[in-house]
Amino acid sequence: MAEFLNLVLNIDQSLGFWVAQYGAWIYLILGLIVFGETGLVVLPFLPGDSLLFIAGAFGATGLLDPVLLAALLIVAAILGNTVNYNVGRLIGPRVFSRDYRFLDRKALLKTHGFYEKHGGKTIVLSRFLPLFRTFAPFVAGVAGMSRLHFQMYNAIGAISWVCLLVASGYFFGNVPIVKEHLNTIVLIGVAAAAVPAALGVLWKLLHRKKADAA
Repeated sequence: MAEFLNLVLNIDQSLGFWVAQYGAWIYLILGLIVFGETGLVVLPFLPGDSLLFIAGAFGATGLLDPVLLAALLIVAAILGNTVNYNVGRLIGPRVFSRDYRFLDRKALLKTHGFYEKHGGKTIVLSRFLPLFRTFAPFVAGVAGMSRLHFQMYNAIGAISWVCLLVASGYFFGNVPIVKEHLNTIVLIGVAAAAVPAALGVLWKLLHRKKADAA
């Protein structure tokens, strides 16, 4: 059991074994992993970016159908975020209607306002940030972000995330230097997505402080 769990957690490093072992079932397995990573807040540790990239590389070798792979993973990513959002939405009314010592209702109300204003950008950008993509849809649900607004950006984010990473793996995943330094490349990619987001938040905070001071 421990060995199987280790294989699941490191499937991005042993995908060849899974493809050989399970054949066409690998599409379902990959879909379930993407669904779990995006849809269940208790599973943020499952592989995401690197898995999509390597799956794309296998698509280039003919072992996987890249179009079918991308389509299934997009559906899995959308469904995962939808489940996560609905769980948050189910919990949300209780949070807003009751007083909990460990929760700041004012902060939650501010979060609600933030998601109504900037929720779309948050949902799309969080797709490219490990951990954030697991919790962003849950928080959107708790904050009461409108369902239509959420689903529109959920689909945009899922399509962008899956297509970009699978296509990158397809075209560059089998280049020797890329294969040797994959972890570094993934980290650079995450940083490239995180830095603009962090700068945006910092700019908003500074702008708000100046407005309050005035």
